[in-house]
Amino acid sequence: MELFALLIILVVVLGAGLLVQWLPMRHQPRPSWSQRVPFLGGGTPDSHAWSRYHIRYYSMTLLLIAFEMEMMFMYPWAVVFVETGMKAMMEMGMFLAILSVGIVYAWREGVFKWQ
Repeated sequence: MELFALLIILVVVLGAGLLVQWLPMRHQPRPSWSQRVPFLGGGTPDSHAWSRYHIRYYSMTLLLIAFEMEMMFMYPWAVVFVETGMKAMMEMGMFLAILSVGIVYAWREGVFKWQ
């Protein structure tokens, strides 16, 4: 019975969400082709949008994500470390070892060299 009630709520919420999306679109005029082109003021693009970014920035981005993940998990870990002790220390050691592999890879690729 509870599962049936959950299913009814899910259907009502999905229906309301679709209705809220559909109603405003029904009353607006459809944009022309030149308005739907993403950039260049309605002209056709010469190259793809992703071709502007050099490949060297991807490794820098992965390194940034590695450092951000480290900091994001270090703060809650400090609270858990007080409660659980050595088990939390070993888990953080494994986590930092995995992240250090990514940092060593970035170092070998020359991400830290500014040109």
